[in-house]
Amino acid sequence: MDRTDYMAGMTWGWVGTRGTWTGPEARRSMELMVERLGTTWTAVTFSALQDTAHSTEIHFKEHPTVTDDEVRDAVERAHGLGQKVCLKPVVNCADGTWRAYISFFETDVPCEPTWSQWFASYTEFMVHYARIAQETGCEMLCVGCEMVQTDHREAEWRAVVAAVREVYSGTVTYNCDKYQEGAVRWWDAVDVISSSGYYPVDDWEAQLDRIEGVLSSYDKPFVFMEAGCPSREGSPALPNDWSSPGAPSEDAQRDYYEAMLGAARRRSWVRGFMLWDWPAALYDESAAALNDDYCPFGKKAEETIRRFYTADAQG
Repeated sequence: MDRTDYMAGMTWGWVGTRGTWTGPEARRSMELMVERLGTTWTAVTFSALQDTAHSTEIHFKEHPTVTDDEVRDAVERAHGLGQKVCLKPVVNCADGTWRAYISFFETDVPCEPTWSQWFASYTEFMVHYARIAQETGCEMLCVGCEMVQTDHREAEWRAVVAAVREVYSGTVTYNCDKYQEGAVRWWDAVDVISSSGYYPVDDWEAQLDRIEGVLSSYDKPFVFMEAGCPSREGSPALPNDWSSPGAPSEDAQRDYYEAMLGAARRRSWVRGFMLWDWPAALYDESAAALNDDYCPFGKKAEETIRRFYTADAQG
């Protein structure tokens, strides 16, 4: 991947549950994403659940996770719209705990859940979707997202990547959380380094300086596998807080995107974004000004993203 293959991407389908990824509404959602934003990449993104942060079984074959056929259909639609696809299966906790807190005792204790049990289930989960990624011709597979408390388990993560590569021949990445780029010691095992770029609007230059220092130890491309900001007053100062108070504000979201994309443009090593996010079921465009979530559909940030993407995707 080089600058001529800039990832002008958007995350599609998040919070989609079984039965919501098919039909005219979902199809139109993806069409509008490509049409409005000028994307060249789509991150087909969905979650499977484990019960708690200390459970060891991932229930990816049952409701509410989208079906395999829904995943295949979404990938096919994205390819049909001229998109390259990153398949991004994500693990969440059914009790609402953020996946970054999934963890176990460092030393196995009888009758307690263990890292080995969890990684066995996680490997089964990821290899299942790696097979679908291979079958459907996905250009990239993301093998994990913001699994902060697991990142130090280097041997296990290397084994996950190795198992994935046995069935998938495309590009492999791992999406570490914001501020964690330097905490992952196994970046050499993947093809592309990626992270979640939810940095305060006035801190982008400093964070890009820091990330550049991390990258100096590796000869790998870098992308932001997630980044974005709610259209809400105050959110540019804390864009990762999806529940922060504040009135709806298209201007706040647009200004954040201007700052973030502008700062990244000045760094040739930033090879693109998979922005957050564009759901399969869109709100009515006439109500866009009242929507305070991340999706830029019908908002001022839409034009900003398209302008940057149109220019940057051309190299």
